[in-house]
Amino acid sequence: MYSLDINFLKDRPIYQEKPGKKPGNKLPSGSLTPIYIGVTLGLCLPIFVATGWWILQAKNSELEQVIAQLDQENKKLDAEIGNINKIREETKKIKAETQSLVTVFDQIRPWSAMLQDLRDRIPATVQISNVKQIPPTPAADGKPSNNPAGGIVINGLARSFNDVNDFLLVLQQSRFLKSSESKIISANLVDAPLPPTTRTSTTVPIKPPQVVNYSIQSSLSDVPASELIRELEQKGTVGLVTRIRSMQQIGVIPK
Repeated sequence: MYSLDINFLKDRPIYQEKPGKKPGNKLPSGSLTPIYIGVTLGLCLPIFVATGWWILQAKNSELEQVIAQLDQENKKLDAEIGNINKIREETKKIKAETQSLVTVFDQIRPWSAMLQDLRDRIPATVQISNVKQIPPTPAADGKPSNNPAGGIVINGLARSFNDVNDFLLVLQQSRFLKSSESKIISANLVDAPLPPTTRTSTTVPIKPPQVVNYSIQSSLSDVPASELIRELEQKGTVGLVTRIRSMQQIGVIPK
């Protein structure tokens, strides 16, 4: 026969589950790999951060050293640039002084060459008593003259007015003078001067012939001497020509 085992103790209130009481948290069943991964990441992340910070600090130190080195090189370069600028200024000053000297030198008009040019051009019927240089005339506004070489005045005697005009035309062809500013400023008939021996050797009065006492004025040419080398050579100014050619060879004066 079958027997029934009934445990009535479980039916007592003490063994009954209290209402509202939740069962305790239980570890999930299954694979624990995600947990291990999370724990590993949690431990490695601070290490990575610390390592990155240390690398950044090392890089910053290295960059600071590079910046300090560049600053020193920059200061050195600034000093060298200052020296170069100073040298450039001195070079410009020397070039300006040299150019001024060359300009003055290039405006030289040797009197020997100009007098020889007058001898070659004067007609046989014209005599030159004297030649004098006149200073340059300042401009109307008070500025320096455009022709610092000035001019000349030629005084002498000629047989006739036509001879004076011929002499003027010949002078206008000279490259040592400005043709546009060559002009006759006076021309008068006078008695020709007699030699002293004629006046003392006879008591008979002799009427001297009439001649023209002239005065011609002209401005010296402003053509540079470096452009008058051929004329200067023809007039025998060898020294000036040699110096001009030497300066042309070194590039101070253009050819």
